[in-house]
Amino acid sequence: MNWFNRREFLERTAILSAASAALGLPAARANDEPSAKKGSANDRLKVAVVGVHGRGMSHVGSAEKGKESGFLDPALNTEIVAVCDADTAVIGSAMKRIAAAQGGTEPKFVQDFRKLIEDKSIDVIAIATPNHWHATMAVWAMRAGKDVYCEKPATHNVHEGRLMVEAARKHKRVCQVGTQSRSNPGMQQSIKYIHDGKIGKVSVAYGTCYKSRKSIGKVSGPQEPPKTMDYDLWCGPARVLPPHRKTGNGTVHYDWHWTWEYGNGDFGNQGVHEADKARWGLNLPGLPTSVVAAGGRFGYVDDGETPNTQLCLYEYPGAHLMFEVRGLDTKDIKGAKVGNIWFGDKGYVVCPNYGSGIAYDMDGKEVAKFSGGSDRFHYTNFIKAVRARDHKLLNCDVEEGHLSAALCHLGNISYRLGRKGSMADEIKCFNECKEAQAALTRMRDHLTDNKVDLKEAVGLVGTKLTIDPKAEKFTAASDGADVKTANDMLFREYRKGFEIAEKA
Repeated sequence: MNWFNRREFLERTAILSAASAALGLPAARANDEPSAKKGSANDRLKVAVVGVHGRGMSHVGSAEKGKESGFLDPALNTEIVAVCDADTAVIGSAMKRIAAAQGGTEPKFVQDFRKLIEDKSIDVIAIATPNHWHATMAVWAMRAGKDVYCEKPATHNVHEGRLMVEAARKHKRVCQVGTQSRSNPGMQQSIKYIHDGKIGKVSVAYGTCYKSRKSIGKVSGPQEPPKTMDYDLWCGPARVLPPHRKTGNGTVHYDWHWTWEYGNGDFGNQGVHEADKARWGLNLPGLPTSVVAAGGRFGYVDDGETPNTQLCLYEYPGAHLMFEVRGLDTKDIKGAKVGNIWFGDKGYVVCPNYGSGIAYDMDGKEVAKFSGGSDRFHYTNFIKAVRARDHKLLNCDVEEGHLSAALCHLGNISYRLGRKGSMADEIKCFNECKEAQAALTRMRDHLTDNKVDLKEAVGLVGTKLTIDPKAEKFTAASDGADVKTANDMLFREYRKGFEIAEKA
């Protein structure tokens, strides 16, 4: 793997400031002030949805009465005026649903996002593309005077998250990241219970992504992308690599998650929701001071590159955050499969899903319960902040989204820089945290339960990386690893024509 090394990027000095002119991108509004129409609830906001094969349809919302959760929700007083996707074959459902909800008039279709943001009438861009496009689109849109709702994870790498934050502040844009648990009343009540000290001092936050992921199969060589897809455009900022995975039955639109060039594994897919909540519950700002990870892709041999089994440990002042991915069949832990546990010295809280939580005392007796949640709350929160022109009203402002996505990226970097080893070998990197040692034992039992021979299960035992949270850079690496290589992995090289044209 060739990692991009530009110190000026990592130091946030000059980041291709002339690229916007070369691309012909529209400049931000001269006075950086929102249009008058954004301030009133009576004025309809015009929305463009980018990426409508999968999560983007949630951004569109349901056309069925009483089930609206996206921008079709009439309570938001928004209008979807444009749909954008690199594949013309996937837009049909979105166009029909929008037309049915908006009096029969279909939105316009734009295949190239760069043309979409030239439309000065559009107020909001909703981004639901693959991960590698998120930051570039968001920065371009904010430079063009648009507010942004960006699907999780906010970013494909750490440094572009900081660029998103800086673009939002510089251009006075409102940018919400789609970790919708932050807007769910049950989750808010659970976190408040923790922050109020009801379980005492929290020593460990534990996020789990136990979600069965079957083999994606193995192909003999590079595959042709769908003829309906502008694949060069789909790759955008990333390298144009022919798909080396099955491309039929829509898998080309999903299995990129398991390829490093475009995705971030299940940690950066489903897992980022739980990482975000784990960090939120700890109530500690910024990045951790260290990270170490271990795992591998076990149980089958396929074209996936990312781990389906992964344990990450982060150190914060006075506390640890653990995160675990399991893609093989598994049991829950204390009721959480895709969820969270916070351990305090007076009890613990388990959140088994997006919108509920249960508090227990030290003896495991239930003492409190919280519930209530819907995607609708997150869209409503975003529109409220847009109309008020106040990013502080957001439940998941871009800075929160950046920091939570960074946990995924930091864990993946430690993992990728690790040494090969059997899962039966002694693994010492989790010794400083007894809960992490216990999690490692459970992970091994989980593999054995899935008939994986630990001695034959060769994975990666990650490098412990020390982090400067303020600079958002690595300062040291264990086991002889090169800290410069680790820092290079905080960013990527962007293809010409798709750069993030923004100064820090």
